Amino acid sequence: MLTTPERMPALYLGHGAPTMVDDPVWPVELAAWSASLPRPSSILVVSAHWESAPLTLGATTTVPLTYDFWGFPERYYRVRYPAPGAPGLAARVRGLMPDGESVAQDPHRGLDHGAYVPLTVMYPDADVPVLQVSMPDLDPEHLFALGRRLAPLRDEGVLIVGSGFLTHGLPFVREYMGGRPGAPAWSIEFDRWATEALSRGDLDALFAFRDRAPGMPYAHPTVEHFAPLFVTLGAATVADDAPTSAIDGYWLGLAKRSFQVR
Repeated sequence: MLTTPERMPALYLGHGAPTMVDDPVWPVELAAWSASLPRPSSILVVSAHWESAPLTLGATTTVPLTYDFWGFPERYYRVRYPAPGAPGLAARVRGLMPDGESVAQDPHRGLDHGAYVPLTVMYPDADVPVLQVSMPDLDPEHLFALGRRLAPLRDEGVLIVGSGFLTHGLPFVREYMGGRPGAPAWSIEFDRWATEALSRGDLDALFAFRDRAPGMPYAHPTVEHFAPLFVTLGAATVADDAPTSAIDGYWLGLAKRSFQVR
């Protein structure tokens, strides 16, 4: 007897570097969060580390990993995550796009670390089909519209994940990487501003974060790690509903706030 998939939330999560799996706090928080969710039928990931126009679908049969980082110990390049592909989900994504909007396919494009690093903690058995799709650009309103188109997948048991980091000023946290506790003022201010804007459902402020958020441009010298948030917000049932924070605090001075929307 077939059962109806349970409606899934949509997530925005901070994925960090591959070394974040060795943090004493983050994997525990992330595993507890995933354990509180219904089991997904499949997972759709939009990562900060793949921007390609037009919207591009990644591998759908065997799903390799893309080790898109340099200078780390060898063991991080030996990680495997043999998740099943999701060709049916890829077909659904293509079908949800409006006429005249191209969708490309890259059958060799594997999961980058923004996708597989959190999944190794959330679903360590690698038994949930996964599809990664690109961000076609970094325009907040366009990404929000993409999330709106993808929203029906939630009723089919698909977990939509926007994977980035709420602040990502890597050039400005050298001392925190060296062991300094806490976080710089710009990271704290941006985190507080974004949290308050999210709680108000103030999409206009969030769309204009480059000009309106305190801590810019230090919080995001480039904006690809904030951009997946807009796909998540677009996939919300009610666009201006306040999300539920699941993880907060800082890692190496960067805000790791992660949340889900209904």
